[in-house]
Amino acid sequence: MGQETQRIHILIITGLSGAGKSQAVNCLEDMGYYCVDNLPPALLNKIVELSLQSEGKIDKVALVIDVRGGEFFNDLSQALQELKEAHIPFEILFLEASNEVLVRRFKESRRRHPLAGNRSLLEAIQLERDMLEELRGQANVVVDTSTLDPRELKEKLQNQFSQYQTHPFTVNLVSFGYKAGIPMDSDLVIDVRFLANPYYDPVMRTMTGADQQVIDFVLDSPVTKSFTRRFLNLLKFLIPYYIKEGKTNLTVAIGCTGGQHRSVVLGDYIGQQLKKLGYNVLIRHRDIAKYKMEE
Repeated sequence: MGQETQRIHILIITGLSGAGKSQAVNCLEDMGYYCVDNLPPALLNKIVELSLQSEGKIDKVALVIDVRGGEFFNDLSQALQELKEAHIPFEILFLEASNEVLVRRFKESRRRHPLAGNRSLLEAIQLERDMLEELRGQANVVVDTSTLDPRELKEKLQNQFSQYQTHPFTVNLVSFGYKAGIPMDSDLVIDVRFLANPYYDPVMRTMTGADQQVIDFVLDSPVTKSFTRRFLNLLKFLIPYYIKEGKTNLTVAIGCTGGQHRSVVLGDYIGQQLKKLGYNVLIRHRDIAKYKMEE
């Protein structure tokens, strides 16, 4: 089991209600973690065991365990001790916030504190602090979210656990034809219908942007060379800022009339240039076969 545990990161997420655990789960899911919210502590070891038996399909696990588990929450100390005895490494992420901020968040969301019962909101918050005091002392990472917005919390968690991130930022390049509409998931849309159209050459009309004659026709144009230089500079400027803002992928749609010639050539060319810069790039030609005789 020793080698197996080296290939998996187990993260226990806990902390005060209203401190941002749901936002943390969303962030970790984006980072490729298998997440389970409100897990009964008694099932902790079973989930870990199943993950270890997944043959590498699950390599990062984030489990939210908190006072919502009621009386079952008291079993957490025993469950963590069993992990230690089995020599299975894990980390604890503890989220907290000030009383003032927690009260404001509960009032804004109109949600009931899990320990409210006949208590006031402040009394419930203080009781939860007392219950979690020992667990907080065991935490590897404590994050005070009092002054953090969701984007800042995401950035903090990405920085903290980036060494476990196996899904790098991805640039999706999609060529398309305007005849079939703009791809719905586009972040950036570039219209290349201003470039000379190979369709009007009878020899290239039935070819596609995957054929060398079409590639040469499009890329050898001085206008294309000027455009690609400027467009690549724009992407090189934008992508680091998208990453900084917490985006995990960017979809760039490149369109021509039918999606057969110009957009295909440009999609492949831009994609290869971005790969040379070290970016993870996926290229898809949505309409390459749709309008072979119509562009």
